[in-house]
Amino acid sequence: MNICAPFAGIVHYRVDPGTRVETGTIVATIEAVKLDAPLLAPGPGIVGQKLCADYADVEGGQAVLTLEEG
Repeated sequence: MNICAPFAGIVHYRVDPGTRVETGTIVATIEAVKLDAPLLAPGPGIVGQKLCADYADVEGGQAVLTLEEG
């Protein structure tokens, strides 16, 4: 499952690949002009791949992280 940015901004990861997360865990944040939006794990699982570099510019709707069942 892909976790996507809600709007354009800078992504900052809070977890590393291989980390087990529970529903609602903050896995990353998207920062735009004085606004931070947390990206939450939609369900329990294991963090897969980071799809872009930490502190990279991302577009709204862009997948930034994968979450695998586990």
